[in-house]
Amino acid sequence: MFSLGIVGAGQFAGQFAKLWRLHPGVGDIVATDLLPERAAQLAADYDLAGTAPSFEALLDSDVDAVAIFTQRWTHGPLVVQALRAGKHVYSAVPMAVTEQEIAEIIDAVRETGLTYMMGETSHYNPATVYARDQVAGGTFGRLFYAEGDYVHDMDLGFYEAYQYSGGENWKATASYPPLLYPTHSVGGVLGAWQTHAVSVSAIGVPDDRGDGVFDKEISQFDNDFSNATALFEVACGGSFRTNEFRRVGYPSHIRESRFRFFGTDGSFEQLATVSLWQDRNGVEDVTERLQPLSELSADDPSLAHVAPALRDAFTSGSAPVHDRSRLPVEFSHVSNGHEGSHHFLADDFVTAVNTGALPPVNAWVAARYTLPGIVAHQSALEDGARLAIPDFGNPPEA
Repeated sequence: MFSLGIVGAGQFAGQFAKLWRLHPGVGDIVATDLLPERAAQLAADYDLAGTAPSFEALLDSDVDAVAIFTQRWTHGPLVVQALRAGKHVYSAVPMAVTEQEIAEIIDAVRETGLTYMMGETSHYNPATVYARDQVAGGTFGRLFYAEGDYVHDMDLGFYEAYQYSGGENWKATASYPPLLYPTHSVGGVLGAWQTHAVSVSAIGVPDDRGDGVFDKEISQFDNDFSNATALFEVACGGSFRTNEFRRVGYPSHIRESRFRFFGTDGSFEQLATVSLWQDRNGVEDVTERLQPLSELSADDPSLAHVAPALRDAFTSGSAPVHDRSRLPVEFSHVSNGHEGSHHFLADDFVTAVNTGALPPVNAWVAARYTLPGIVAHQSALEDGARLAIPDFGNPPEA
């Protein structure tokens, strides 16, 4: 059992504070935020052990681990500082915003031997889990092409989120470059396809709404791209394409991330409300296996046709394709998030810290999910120039 400090008490942190508070592998939890009242509210809402006055004070305390839920461009330096202070680290996405920051995290993990995990939801997305199982079973044949899209329109929640986190100058941060937040698309592809990207060519689409968001004169990031598309070459031969869209007529509230995989023997395709397995013989609708269902009581009549072994998935916001057998019983019937991923994210970090095992999205995997987008953004700035993507290799043994 270990103690935990939550860094950043914004809208997302509570979903994980709730789960870690329930987890039998976690002891005391404290919170800190630049706005002390938010940390106090988080502690009150989830019956945490208390608050810390600052990030530095938290690192000086005896907590064993920290979970970082701060602004997305701040993660890299905070992670390194925490690791060097002797703390295990869970970090929200993205891992970092530069290659140098990623390298510094990997060096710190290697030198300290501490746990680092990036909380990438798409690694546990039902489509990724399904495709990963198909890869393991060889039913794709040879994979040669895939697609991963993160299509989240600004009008569907992002304006409010940036206003909450950015204060009066929120427009400067709401222009965050789409390709610097690539893990919901890249991670879903590479989370199933056991390879990594080696080069990329990308195109960015300048925004034209004229409301001060994605305006270079206002942007903290000198960015006017609201949509971007990247085509990646992979090490095993083949390619995948990702779309990062922030201005798009698409029901993001139904499905933000969607995926496609094409192999020599089979293929998988996903839209907002349907998921299909296909081969030369025909098409199988696998939508129900990949659909997280929640807010059903265990005795709901609609579960009458569901096998007992799957009922926990339907009442915990997971999909039938998810294997919940290793999750703590305390998570049963507790709200989930991001298509059933939150329970697995929370548990994998606890397991890694308590056992010393490498988490699935460890520093080396996180680099492969994050760095391709960083290089892709540079490619878009260079009018689609094809650029090489450095690789930090495979993780060492735990």
